[in-house]
Formats: sequence, C-alpha cells, structure tokens
Amino acid sequence: MKPINDAHLARPGLAVVDIAAADDATAFALQHLLAAHCAIAPADRTTRDPGEPGVRLRCYLDLRQQPDI
Repeated sequence: MKPINDAHLARPGLAVVDIAAADDATAFALQHLLAAHCAIAPADRTTRDPGEPGVRLRCYLDLRQQPDI
C-alpha cells in the first residue's frame, strides 16, 4: 500500500481506511457498508501482495459529510 500523507488527513473528520479481506467481494461489501454512513471516495479495484493471501483496498472517508446514497 502507498503511505498515508498529511494531505489525506488534513482536518479532523477525515480518515484513510485500509481493508484487508479474503476476496474482492468481501472488500467491496465492507466499502459499501462504510459508504452508507459517511461520505467516501471509493476505490474501484483491490490490490494483491505477491505470495500473500487475500486482497487490500484503500478508501477515504469524510465523517463531516452525509453519504450521497
């Protein structure tokens, strides 16, 4: 995963969430649940670490805003 920098967390209420899951479907399901509770910049793909099980997904949350659902 890429490092988290100051711009990602410039103000209170902003968060970076790294999801580790067994498969794509599980990672995207969790991202969807988060999107129901706060504004989110969703990820459109997962990443895999060679030789490691599972997938990773990073999304950005803004707890100060309501979701766009």
